[in-house]
Amino acid sequence: MTTVTLSTKYQLVLPREARERLKLRPGTKLTVMEKGGVIYLVPERPLREFRGVAAGLNPRGVREKKDRL
Repeated sequence: MTTVTLSTKYQLVLPREARERLKLRPGTKLTVMEKGGVIYLVPERPLREFRGVAAGLNPRGVREKKDRL
């Protein structure tokens, strides 16, 4: 686990390993979320990157939560 330091201008430098693994580039927008004292940085991805994510999914047997037993 790598440690980063918050600068006097409240800026962080993301470690190279994390940037490369997540394929982050300059200008990538990150959503900042806080929950239970933990800060999450979630990269925003274009909708087209999700194309095919459900390929081969069988919709049979999928029901609304209220209709489940």
